[in-house]
Amino acid sequence: MATPTAGPIESAIRDKLTTQFSPMLLHIRNDSAQHRHHSAMREQGGGAETHFSVKIVSSAFRSKTTIQRHRLIHAALKEELDAGLHSLSLQTKTEQEEEALEIV
Repeated sequence: MATPTAGPIESAIRDKLTTQFSPMLLHIRNDSAQHRHHSAMREQGGGAETHFSVKIVSSAFRSKTTIQRHRLIHAALKEELDAGLHSLSLQTKTEQEEEALEIV
């Protein structure tokens, strides 16, 4: 579920990743305010949604390398990337990988 202050880009990211990957876990953090001094932010008036951190856990990532997983995410969000989404920090895990982290 989107946060009450989620903007249109964050909402689109959430909707597209949920639809395409049916994640067990999806955390999206808007880091744009931390980058308001960057040229991409200044060009959009300083209040744009341009930088996000995403953690997604999905069985869709089984048998995929990290780069393949990231390419899948970038393909799903192509429209947003083409429209000014500047940075995605991605953590992509399978359910088994996430469970193994919890055990340690």
